[in-house]
Amino acid sequence: MAYWLVKSEPDAFSWDEQVAHGVEPWTGVRNHQAKRNMMTMKRGDLAFFYHSNIGKEIVGVVEIVREAYPDPTAESGGWICVDVRAVGPMPRPVTLAAIKADPALADLALVRQSRLSVVPVSDAHWAHLCRMGGWKAA
Repeated sequence: MAYWLVKSEPDAFSWDEQVAHGVEPWTGVRNHQAKRNMMTMKRGDLAFFYHSNIGKEIVGVVEIVREAYPDPTAESGGWICVDVRAVGPMPRPVTLAAIKADPALADLALVRQSRLSVVPVSDAHWAHLCRMGGWKAA
């Protein structure tokens, strides 16, 4: 199993909407590195759901339930999406400020590549962030 962090602006698509929709395609990714990251996602992988721009915090966990396929929202071909399912909310949202203040997370892709909307999370970072947020790490 691999771990990820996916970003969404909550005024465009929020955690509450993800929960309400159940399974939802993760569409609209238009960055080649983020696309490459999504292409390596496998069914059963887990991802932190991160509110960007507003809130700037990890608010939940989703599971990848369908691997990469053509993004139906793309006007031009070549873009992909994956389907995700809400697993549960983060008991204590983990803010970007708390992440940046923690030396153990200095090389987290969210910090190093802040503009990417889909980034990998190492096993060690996943466990650390789960502890910070009170999530029962798998």
